[in-house]
Amino acid sequence: MTTTPGQRAADDLTAVREQWGDLLAAIAEPPRAAEWMPYERRGFLDQLAADDRADDDQALDEAAVGRLPLILREHPAPANLRALDAALDVEREVFDMCDAVAERVQLPARDRHGRWTLGSDPSDPRLWHLPTYRDAGPTTIASTGSRAFGLHWAAVWLEGRALDDDQADRALFAPTPAPLVDQVAEVARTARRRVEAALGRTVRTLTLNEPCPFCRAGRITVHNGGGDPRAAAAVCSTGPTCPAPVDAERGRRTWRGPALVELWVALEATSEQRRAAA
Repeated sequence: MTTTPGQRAADDLTAVREQWGDLLAAIAEPPRAAEWMPYERRGFLDQLAADDRADDDQALDEAAVGRLPLILREHPAPANLRALDAALDVEREVFDMCDAVAERVQLPARDRHGRWTLGSDPSDPRLWHLPTYRDAGPTTIASTGSRAFGLHWAAVWLEGRALDDDQADRALFAPTPAPLVDQVAEVARTARRRVEAALGRTVRTLTLNEPCPFCRAGRITVHNGGGDPRAAAAVCSTGPTCPAPVDAERGRRTWRGPALVELWVALEATSEQRRAAA
């Protein structure tokens, strides 16, 4: 089935939204060479081992900061500059695309005071509000507009304008021209590639240096699934004689889904044993 540019844009924007939290978390972690463990599963294990360091007030403060656009935050010492650069680029390009689309398709109208505004109701949450600037320098922002709601909301709004299939929006938006939808699709595709590359989720296959922790002989080959957890798998080269507690696929023990976490734990335990014996 052939997909339209609007559908492709929606799929890519959804992928960006779903991985955005992982990318923000990656900014605070040093990059790891030849990483095979899916990022969200490593984060889950780290959470289990972490101490509860924040009280409720601190957690609320951090949640508020987490909603701020990256361009408005301070980044005194990011551990992963590649992740930070990717996030800043994605955020900036998605925001700029929202501004460009809003300027083209949001319908002008007068508010109750007779002033020109956007849409029939300036307070309508479906509207995208552009940033405004003070006359105190070329980049001095007086109001961030809808950018204040962050990347997630921007991606949702842009997806709606790319699909442009809700007739209820006709009071607020003109139909999105096809060339503009193509631009949105290109921005969405580039954003997804940048996010997945920064997280190491591009399609990759690698063979681990450590032997299988169950048969102690086989080599484990990992297919990262290109960012799709359902496609990620690890395979032991020994064959069905390997005693690993997972099913065999095509004659070899294969870890998928939650079993990948069990494999990671077993590998870590084996490494710890070797270090203790050294």
